[in-house]
Amino acid sequence: MQYIENRTFDEIAIGDSAELTRTLEPGDIEIFAAVSGDVNPSHVDAEWARGEGFHKVIAHGMWGGALISAVLGTELPGPGTIYVTQTLRFGEPVGLGDTVTVRLTVTDKATETHQITLACLITTQTGATAIEGEAVVIAPTSRIRRPRKPLPEVHLHRQGASFDAMLDAAASLDPIRTAVVHPCDAASLEGAMEARDKGLIEPILVGPEARIRAAAEEAGRDISGIEIVNTEHSHAAARAAVALVQEARAEALMKGALHTDEIMGEVLDKTLGLRTERRMTHVFVLDVPSYPKPLMITDAAINIFPDLETKADIVRNAIDLAHALGLPNPKVAILSAVETVYPKIPSTVEAAALCKMADRGQITGGTLDGPLAFDNAISHAAAKAKGIESEVAGDADILIAPDLEAGNMIAKQLMYLAGADSAGLVLGARVPIMLTSRADGTLSRVVSAALAQLMVRHRQGALPF
Repeated sequence: MQYIENRTFDEIAIGDSAELTRTLEPGDIEIFAAVSGDVNPSHVDAEWARGEGFHKVIAHGMWGGALISAVLGTELPGPGTIYVTQTLRFGEPVGLGDTVTVRLTVTDKATETHQITLACLITTQTGATAIEGEAVVIAPTSRIRRPRKPLPEVHLHRQGASFDAMLDAAASLDPIRTAVVHPCDAASLEGAMEARDKGLIEPILVGPEARIRAAAEEAGRDISGIEIVNTEHSHAAARAAVALVQEARAEALMKGALHTDEIMGEVLDKTLGLRTERRMTHVFVLDVPSYPKPLMITDAAINIFPDLETKADIVRNAIDLAHALGLPNPKVAILSAVETVYPKIPSTVEAAALCKMADRGQITGGTLDGPLAFDNAISHAAAKAKGIESEVAGDADILIAPDLEAGNMIAKQLMYLAGADSAGLVLGARVPIMLTSRADGTLSRVVSAALAQLMVRHRQGALPF
């Protein structure tokens, strides 16, 4: 076990010194900004920083001060040290990739107060002085030796980071005409309006007009100039929204404050609905902090116990969405509890059958592998430990759940235990359907709108990829 140990006042002599060396990484700046709240663009905005005085991102000045404190608290004098004063003078700025050396040297001792004075110097790899100053501390008078406490792992993640590319791709596209079904609460109306403001949709608000206007007032939103289709209640709103699609006045549907069964009942109506030859399926698109790219999970909302042919459509719809997101050959992991075919677990047999369907051209546009357990699908280390050699294992873009219960649990666990943000679409209908939950926030609704816009324009051949 590693220990940290101090040097007592009596053991310290004038001229004694201690130092540490550290290279400035992007994470150092991000963590310091998060802890301190200092988001000066010189430190956190690379584009802005390139155009200002230093022409690069630089460290917070007090990052260097923190390094001085680290030497005082762990090396000289070490544990038990009490800060009295600190002066700092700043010289050469420290940029990303610079390596600094922090050196503290004892210049004076006061026996009566047990105070010591230390000259503080931080230099860069070029020898330039970044910081110089003086620290006065009270040195401990007794020996302290303690186990060095392990630091917690820090995972840096900005909310919605994996969604950036989708929103950027959608920014250059024309908005899609979207029937927003029963937006009669502030959350659903706000989501629709935010998607409108970002140029993703051109909303048509469908529902009881008085309730829609009340929701707009509650959300502080001006909806003047937006078309409202007045209906008596939520059932009528769902039917009217489907009619707008049939009349080619809407290119997508967005669920508002009504039950999923209400809107999907109208969508699935055999005479008036929006059925195609494809089975309708739902795809979650998740931004998982611990995963390096967007992760799609399907089906977790529509098909309860899908048979083999339904699973084939679940795969096909997810692949289509991946293509709309710019993935020409998405990696599709067919999930089960184990990674071998085992007849007593039907999902393993169906996974193998889906992979064979892909081999024979019945499913195209992606690389399939399965059965794969969840860990093997998303972790290279887990796949390697099991001896699995696969293009998909450890690097999946799409996870195909064995049934709705499993898919829903996986998605919700990632959201509530791993901090994932979610968006989602129902695919396989004539138009994409944004089937957000009443608990979803604005980000989820906006990204779902971007997914729908990309899907519509992909079908029209309007995307550059």
